[in-house]
Amino acid sequence: MKIDISDISEIAIEAGHAILEIYKKDFDVEYKDDRSPLTAADKASHRIIQRELQKLSPEIPVLSEEGKGIPYAERKNWERFWLVDPLDGTKEFIKRNGEFTVNIALIEGKRPVVGVIYIPVEDRLFYGTVAEDAWCRNGNGEAVPIHVRDTTGEGGLVVVQSRSHPSEALRQYLEKLDVKESIARGSSLKLCAVADGSADIYPRLGPTWEWDTAAGHAIVEAAGGHVVDLEKKSLQYNKEVIKNDHFIVVSDLELIP
Repeated sequence: MKIDISDISEIAIEAGHAILEIYKKDFDVEYKDDRSPLTAADKASHRIIQRELQKLSPEIPVLSEEGKGIPYAERKNWERFWLVDPLDGTKEFIKRNGEFTVNIALIEGKRPVVGVIYIPVEDRLFYGTVAEDAWCRNGNGEAVPIHVRDTTGEGGLVVVQSRSHPSEALRQYLEKLDVKESIARGSSLKLCAVADGSADIYPRLGPTWEWDTAAGHAIVEAAGGHVVDLEKKSLQYNKEVIKNDHFIVVSDLELIP
């Protein structure tokens, strides 16, 4: 089955609109076993995406943060599947700073090949197919191609880092770089910043899950960049433990010290 990325985009947008309805009101916050927050918006987005993806492609399984209890014995043989974060940046959602997203990725083998990221507050959509290109569509429906920054001949790097997850390891890593400017973003907006050329590099030296990075990974690669571990090997997906190692998102592998 050939995937039409516009269909996936519409699903992400529908989920984003449901999130915004809750964002505009008072909402309660629950905490999962790992103390990460959970809201009605996470649940509503999950229900919409699960339902619509199963209608669109009933033969392709869905692995979502809010429905992650699928044993490895079952999913290890999946050749392709949807990997979803219904609300990436729940902490930013709770802070009401607008920096949260809906993430949907298609994984083939161990690699993401299609990615869609929707930013509900901005009504902005990033999407890409690794075999083709990456695009950004703004609120008026205009879509423009995006590409990673070309740093040839320029001095200093623009670094994007997490708004909610600073660390001493990151501070030490940044000392190895020739940093011209540092910007902070929430959720998968950090990967989008590298994809659209707003930043050169995003080092993440802390724990993340596969659904946090998959959609952005596909978009970054479609835009000409890389998402790699500290040995410069591309991140792999559908591991037995669905956590990421430390990783670097970068426009050019030569920029990694």
